Amino acid sequence: MVKSTSTAKQIEKLREDIRRHEYLYYVLDEPEISDVKFDRMMEELQRLESAHPEIVTPDSPTQRVGGAPRKGVETRRHSPAMMSLDNTYSMEDLEEFDRRVRELAGRERIDYVAEHKFDGLSMSLVYEGGMLARGVTRGDGTTGEDVTANVRTIRSIPLRVDAEELKKLRMPGNFEVRGEIIMPLRAFENLNQMQEEQGGKRFSNPRSAAAGSVRVLDSEITRTRRLDFHAYLLLAGGRVPTRLHSEALESLRKLHFRISPDWRLCHSLDDVKSLSIRGKGSARSCRTKSTAS
Repeated sequence: MVKSTSTAKQIEKLREDIRRHEYLYYVLDEPEISDVKFDRMMEELQRLESAHPEIVTPDSPTQRVGGAPRKGVETRRHSPAMMSLDNTYSMEDLEEFDRRVRELAGRERIDYVAEHKFDGLSMSLVYEGGMLARGVTRGDGTTGEDVTANVRTIRSIPLRVDAEELKKLRMPGNFEVRGEIIMPLRAFENLNQMQEEQGGKRFSNPRSAAAGSVRVLDSEITRTRRLDFHAYLLLAGGRVPTRLHSEALESLRKLHFRISPDWRLCHSLDDVKSLSIRGKGSARSCRTKSTAS
């Protein structure tokens, strides 16, 4: 048993501080302390938890580190299925899509949310009681690989979400977040440099590097690679819990998930086109979702 209530409070305060700095560094890219100071905080927490193993919790920052390598691949079914996104390089195709949407909706005006489409590994994160329970790859859309131990090592993925924030959002403790795991370009370049120095094989692109890093059997390998998670879909009971997609993105942000930093609410297809032109990208570079007017 913990001999002192003050020690228990010290441990919980340290956990909260570390979670806050993880969020600032890995989600907002706005660190307030140096890496050295952060590492010392982690070392202190590890020391205290080693002395009091009876109060180590699954959502403690120390539990991001994986254990022994998995012996095989376990699969899980998605509910609902994780569908793939269509793409286009043509403005004409985008205009035809807009026409079909307006026709099906029976209205002339349709609002869209435009956000960047990240090219990585699609992932489903399942939370139970506000705590991360499972991480499953998209797979074939119906069944994916269970890579929970690996995604727990990615610091931009919350191991738990704030219960009070869930209450404010009128969200249940059991929900699902879908998004994309990517490897930033700088991390990709560093990884290939390390591969060369060790006589290993270079990865051809960041997407394959991210996918390979998540699907390995040893979560320690995942932990050493700088991966990020960008959320784009929130589900509760298999359904989107908000009326508007823009509201779902705001809910994800408030729950401390990283989302596309420059998503925009567009009130017409012309607004969507202008974003693509300003960004010098193709129609494929934006993920568009229609939302009620």
